[in-house]
Amino acid sequence: MGHTSSNLDLGAYLKLNNSSLDEWLAALRELSGCDDMNCRLHSGSGRVGALSVLASECGHVISLRASKGMDVSGCRASNPVLLLPRAGNPEIATRGGGWRPLDRLFLARPEDRFELRLAPETEVMMLRPGNGALDNVLPQSFGEWQPILEAMIGCYLERLPFVRDDVQARQLTTRLFNSIKSPWTPKKAAVCSERTLDRRLQRVVERIMVDPSWEFDLQELASYAGVSERNLYYLMKRETGITPYRFYQRARLIRVRERLVDCQCEVPHISWYAADEGFSHLGRFAAMYREHFGELPSETVQWRRSLQGSGTGERVLGEPDLASS
Repeated sequence: MGHTSSNLDLGAYLKLNNSSLDEWLAALRELSGCDDMNCRLHSGSGRVGALSVLASECGHVISLRASKGMDVSGCRASNPVLLLPRAGNPEIATRGGGWRPLDRLFLARPEDRFELRLAPETEVMMLRPGNGALDNVLPQSFGEWQPILEAMIGCYLERLPFVRDDVQARQLTTRLFNSIKSPWTPKKAAVCSERTLDRRLQRVVERIMVDPSWEFDLQELASYAGVSERNLYYLMKRETGITPYRFYQRARLIRVRERLVDCQCEVPHISWYAADEGFSHLGRFAAMYREHFGELPSETVQWRRSLQGSGTGERVLGEPDLASS
């Protein structure tokens, strides 16, 4: 059975979507730290996939989602990385050997020279700690701690969709890498236990995420979840740390970001996308966007355009006053 992943966890941190092979490869080299990485499509051309990244001072969490079959090879990273399958049935080869399923967390060392084989709709997460965090992990001891590390990462991904803002997301990521840095001691009794989101809150999340046209109505949302408005508010605040409206607002901002990083759109129009999601004041929209993602909408677009060699400093349509917000 293939792995499945929620679109919630790293969806807020898309850097590219519907990218061409050249854009995908340029972004992957920059984000992974593997300047010599290559990618070969199994057939055809066109849109090859999406990339997400969440960086902290202690490391990077990168998600590779392939929309076409491909082999990713040539990574000569100077430090070990962790690879985690998230969707589909990815395969891995090391040291020029044969392909085998990547069916759980894998520790890849520089000498492994790993390659990935990704079928369409396959997703693999790469965790790249800084400061040599994994240098002292022995291959023979990794199997013992593998389930603990998987649980730690699972807890992180469960919490990530409900962060308040970019600052909290980076703090959460820093804590994850700090935990990974020294998981080889008995203190792992402190590892959090994965917990399934309350089914009533699952209904709330689905209602907000599935229907972009839905306008926030706490009474309707509470009725849909089968609880009172007061109970829904406190249940979600207690279980996730944010209110229903804050989650709704974040979902709208994520939808704007998804359009800004869509490589099939040649001229992103920030003000149009913001208006489509109900943000009528561009200055306030830009401030909220920066609060949630750590950058202005124009910076999101400019990074994508720089991969195309078109970073000319041109003003993005709909961006007359956002840079100073």
